[in-house]
Amino acid sequence: MVRRVAVIGAGAGGLASVKCCLDEGLEPTCFERSEDIGGLWRYTDSRDGGRVSVYRSVITNTSKEMSCFSDFPCPEDFPSFLPHSLVLEYFRMYAQHFDLLRHIRFKVTLSVRKRLDFATSGQWEVVTETNGIQESHIFDAVMVCTGHYQEPYLPLASFPGIDTCFKGQYLHSREYKDVEAFRGKRVLVVGIGNTGGDLSVELSRVAAKVFLSARSNTWVFSRVSDHGFPLDMVRTTRFNHFLDWLLPSAFMKRIKFWKCNSWFNHVNYGLASTKSSNFKIIVNEELPFCLLSGTVVLKPNVKEFTESSAVFEDGTTEENIDVVLFATGYIFSFPFLEDSVRSLFDDNRSLYKRIFPPQLEKPTLAIIGLVQLTGSVMVGAEMQARWVTGIFAGWNKLPPTSRMIADVLKKKDLSRRENLKMSFISYTDEIASCAGVKPSVLRLLLTDPRLALAVFFGPCTPYQYRLVGRGKWSGAREAILTQWHRTLKPLRTRVVDDSSDGSDGWHWMWLLALPVALAAGLLLSKYPRLGWTPQAGLQL
Repeated sequence: MVRRVAVIGAGAGGLASVKCCLDEGLEPTCFERSEDIGGLWRYTDSRDGGRVSVYRSVITNTSKEMSCFSDFPCPEDFPSFLPHSLVLEYFRMYAQHFDLLRHIRFKVTLSVRKRLDFATSGQWEVVTETNGIQESHIFDAVMVCTGHYQEPYLPLASFPGIDTCFKGQYLHSREYKDVEAFRGKRVLVVGIGNTGGDLSVELSRVAAKVFLSARSNTWVFSRVSDHGFPLDMVRTTRFNHFLDWLLPSAFMKRIKFWKCNSWFNHVNYGLASTKSSNFKIIVNEELPFCLLSGTVVLKPNVKEFTESSAVFEDGTTEENIDVVLFATGYIFSFPFLEDSVRSLFDDNRSLYKRIFPPQLEKPTLAIIGLVQLTGSVMVGAEMQARWVTGIFAGWNKLPPTSRMIADVLKKKDLSRRENLKMSFISYTDEIASCAGVKPSVLRLLLTDPRLALAVFFGPCTPYQYRLVGRGKWSGAREAILTQWHRTLKPLRTRVVDDSSDGSDGWHWMWLLALPVALAAGLLLSKYPRLGWTPQAGLQL
């Protein structure tokens, strides 16, 4: 049985893993190479040391209610979308509340390798170095929580001339901290992910001109949804997830495209067409106006670079480029793992449930947070940690190796064809089912109708996964029923008189929603693959 667990990294995934180990009676030791917790979210001006951190102006893309730890809501006075300073403050509050810091060792470099008797013991040797002093430790299991953002992906070979002809400066977005170095310059940003969009908008305020090179079709969403509510709280619901399953995917895609184009026509802006099959989605409220005002100019993929210009695939050229900023993402690497272990997974799709290398003789290595979701990765990482520590403690079981490998191959082929982020609700529910903590909407409807309606029609907040099973939290129900209060509370800094009372409208909505939920339960009861059994009840 696993007892001692090494947790590598003290970011969001590492903190959640330490806490989950403690919940299961395990003995975690967390190793962090820097001097503090927070991981990516601990901003620093330094560009040295190989440590990746966010840029100065970054703000979360997912709201606080959809991104918090499942048994520790963000303070009600925190805004819905947080700057890095408040994210780090929240992590500190979480670590202090659950007394996690005493389990973390800072300024540690390490290497991890299997013990000679790994096939029978499943144990690992972890060699650490702190201040020049080396120590060797034996652990029963290892949880790797270093995340996605490790090694910059800089595909210079795809841009002829960038490192041979181009006389200007080029750098990866990892090196970007603020706008000062770009003031008055003509800047080309390569890559239109969330980072590329953010940096283009920010640079447009001080640069002489900003060009944004996009290779793929891109749909732009705003964090602010209808009536001013956070987009993810409005869209990420079990009801919408049910509609996605029930209705044809082409139809649902058309609806989403139409909704997105109702904000601004993406074809007119050169961003995307409704006919595009391969596309990405980014969140950025300001990019459309920057394109409309000409402070950011959208360009196609770069064909090549000359001494001072960029030639694009449509034949156009932009002269006098001073700086090229590559927002081309990251690749993950685990240099501290021995080669024989690293070779077992070439990407996260080679991992069972995106967590376990299935070929290992013993399932005592877990990769936490190496998953791309349509919602908060932090929530997904915490759910992974809950399931993993339940396995380590003997409460949960993994299937035979052959079944795990078959599942990996099946999903690897599917994800290769779709090339999209995984659905937040689908993935989190899948891991929650494995851990025995997925809520049953039908059972709640019979026992607590008010809560059932909030769970089904309201935002799928992390607290839903604390209603049942191991780790059940007595405050989960209250957290769900007050989530909109915490969302609106920071906005109540100036109260205006509104004599109209919309409470009656809400009451009617809930009354109308009740038969809809019942009908959905009856319909889904005919489809066992949704997880319904007479014993378990409806599990949407």
